[in-house]
Amino acid sequence: MLSERLANAFLAWVLLGAVLGLLLPGLLTPLASWIPVLLGLVMLGMGLSLQLADFRRVVRRPRQVLLAAGLQWTVMPLTAFLLTRLLDLPPGIAAGVILVGAAPGGTASNVVALLARGDVALSVSITAVTTLLAPVIMPLWVLVLLGETIQVGYWDLFRQIALIVLLPVLAGLVLRHLLDRIAPHSSVAIRGAFPAVSAIAVAAIVAIIVAASSGHLAGLSLPLVLVVILHNATGLLTGFLAARAAGLPRAAIRSCSIEVGMQNSGLAVAVAMAHFGPAAALAGVLFSVWHNISGAALAGWLRRRPV
Repeated sequence: MLSERLANAFLAWVLLGAVLGLLLPGLLTPLASWIPVLLGLVMLGMGLSLQLADFRRVVRRPRQVLLAAGLQWTVMPLTAFLLTRLLDLPPGIAAGVILVGAAPGGTASNVVALLARGDVALSVSITAVTTLLAPVIMPLWVLVLLGETIQVGYWDLFRQIALIVLLPVLAGLVLRHLLDRIAPHSSVAIRGAFPAVSAIAVAAIVAIIVAASSGHLAGLSLPLVLVVILHNATGLLTGFLAARAAGLPRAAIRSCSIEVGMQNSGLAVAVAMAHFGPAAALAGVLFSVWHNISGAALAGWLRRRPV
């Protein structure tokens, strides 16, 4: 299927978006106001991928879901904060790193879990829980870790994250429920097309952010690259070790590792553009590119190992 091939080339789309952002900054920078709309479209696609059964799984095995969600809500924001301090990143860039650390799980993690032969149902459940609670958890961490350095309140962040994440996900969930009941063939077709739509939307977000941040690219340095790599590696390793120590099955261990290590950097980019500026958003773009590189490499390695 064409849509499946387009979705499988997700990393290529992201890299293409980055290149277009570098080549066409004057054309793409004015489109910055479209970032929340594009991210909302991605979140709508995530809602369409969910069913009520995904939430029933949370009730049936809460320990596995809460383990991964708890690690993501604590280890990732704290690691982001410590790395920005240890490597002395500028305030704008540091804010972007902390936004990524405080973000919920990304939809790409579900694809990576599938390719890695992980527990996909568990992966979807963890992503759903962290996403639905993002409007509450993410602003709290931002205010605690950034504190006096920002001029934005909790409810401002709550409203924006709820509009970008919570409402589209719930709309997608309701839409799928209705389509499955009254037009099942259309439901299958729409859900089949949305991964490709989401991949192109993310690539467009990357293109716009790179274009808007082109003036800051010269300021990129080795410390920021190290933060991106170390933050992602810490999440993947912590999720793996904690899940194994808890005695989870191998497929569940893989999903926990991937969920903890991969954040919704697109959401971090949207919040950064609204409240912190292009420099903070650029950190989110680098995370997005690296998450997909490391996730694809990890999935390829795990796929060849027995579950």
